Amino acid sequence: MTETAATRVVAIGGGTGLPIVLRALKKASLRPTAIVTMADDGGSSGKLREELGILPPGDIRNCLVALAANPNSELVHLLQYRFPMGRTLAEHSLGNLVIAGMTDYEGGFVSALRTLARLLDCQGTVLPSTLADVNLFADVGSDSFLAGQARIARSERIRRVHLEPRDAPAYAPAKAAITTADLLIISPGSLFTSIIPNLLVKGVAAAMVAADCPKVLVLNTMSMRAETTGMTGNDYVEALLAHAPAGIIDSVLVHDGPLPETTPSPAGDVARRVVYDRGALEATGLKVWAADIASLDQPLLHDVAKLAKIFQLIIREGTK
Repeated sequence: MTETAATRVVAIGGGTGLPIVLRALKKASLRPTAIVTMADDGGSSGKLREELGILPPGDIRNCLVALAANPNSELVHLLQYRFPMGRTLAEHSLGNLVIAGMTDYEGGFVSALRTLARLLDCQGTVLPSTLADVNLFADVGSDSFLAGQARIARSERIRRVHLEPRDAPAYAPAKAAITTADLLIISPGSLFTSIIPNLLVKGVAAAMVAADCPKVLVLNTMSMRAETTGMTGNDYVEALLAHAPAGIIDSVLVHDGPLPETTPSPAGDVARRVVYDRGALEATGLKVWAADIASLDQPLLHDVAKLAKIFQLIIREGTK
């Protein structure tokens, strides 16, 4: 695979991890396609889903902003503004409300995203994984299930997750982008609530397996939420593969460099470094890319510039 401006890179995920990957790919002079989970039902997105019946706009908004030609433009800052108070406005970001309004004005969610992408001069494409109204459920043992992405994210006893409806179809352009990709990247992020839900959409995982290209999982640097408390990097991979067919990934990108063992998380608890057994990962047939990719200023996050360099290396060398 030759590195050119036309290299077709698809990044799949949601939450905070996917926008970082997109910024890194943009920095590497690529125009990626982002495929974003539609299972979010917390915060502003959850309120808009309930009140207006639209798809969740929050993760989509963050990805559009990440690909904006000018990340410091006034429009970007306005879209990311979050109302600090108000009986109905508290927690809402202005960008989510703009997408909701544009969905009504344009006559559809996808049309609204296209218009906003044009206004931001996005250096890439942002697509929902499905246009179906999906909800996430988790098996937490003892024949008990939790309903809803926001509730599941706070649980530490997740065994498996599934979507309802189970046959929610992939958005056709998203599936087509996967099928023709030169590189597939599964972003870091909340494993059970941002990453795996994409793979449960009917047609997504099968398209990934069928795609004739390198398929890389970017492993989290630190545990970010209750849902992955105590999990090693090997556990992440095992959980991912338990929800998807063989061939969904062929390599893993891990952090190899300085990082604190613990750090305070935005949720108010303590995040711990995600450790991994490289030999055990390689024994499963996966290629391991190891590099210093963590942000030392914000250990929970990956460093955009470092990721850009390793993505360029992966594109040059491939994984096969």
